[in-house]
Amino acid sequence: MTLDSPDRASASPITVLAVDDNVIVRAGLVALLEVSDDIEVVAEAGDGTQALAEAEQHRPDIVLLDVRMPVRDGVSSIEELTRFSKVIMLTHTEDAEVVSTALRRGASGYLVHGNFSADELYRALHDVAAGTGTPLSPVAATVALNAMRSAPEKPVEAGDPAGLGLTQREGEILAAVARGLANKAIAEELFLTEKTVKNHINRIFRKLGVTSRAEAIARWNGVPPQEKAAVN
Repeated sequence: MTLDSPDRASASPITVLAVDDNVIVRAGLVALLEVSDDIEVVAEAGDGTQALAEAEQHRPDIVLLDVRMPVRDGVSSIEELTRFSKVIMLTHTEDAEVVSTALRRGASGYLVHGNFSADELYRALHDVAAGTGTPLSPVAATVALNAMRSAPEKPVEAGDPAGLGLTQREGEILAAVARGLANKAIAEELFLTEKTVKNHINRIFRKLGVTSRAEAIARWNGVPPQEKAAVN
């Protein structure tokens, strides 16, 4: 049976390095991949050290990498392997910390044996080779989602009026305030009346939830707002 991807029908085959210390598992994986005419296993390895040597020599499109191996494990090899190839973890390991570490270190996907079909593996290889997807087994998807939910919100960058909910003009005025200019000097610099500048500053204070120039300048410089102390 030939399993070809329509979008790669006339392209070179996807080259793969299969890495697993279990010879039987690795042989089964290679046999599965060689069913497809547009996937070519160019090398095999039984640990992270061998994988790095084979990846440097063959420069495969994708490394299918196990986690727990002797000599050198898969996770500690990811960053170096990504200098040569994209990496998909292919393992029995479902530990959330391992999944998280692998993805942080640059793995393009994380698949757990028993949680994907042959067709899904072929599709994962095509998606990663084309840069159009990040294949994740259910446990890996859950870890990635939880990490995204728990990540702190990106702080507002210093000098970013839009990030503070200010108009461009309000940003110009607050920038002038941060430079230490008084209302009269700001009015002269921006060709406004002093009253207009004062009105803008009052609106800026309301938008930022501050009551002083010092607080407004701190917000402009990227300092997050301080929580108000509870009144008993």
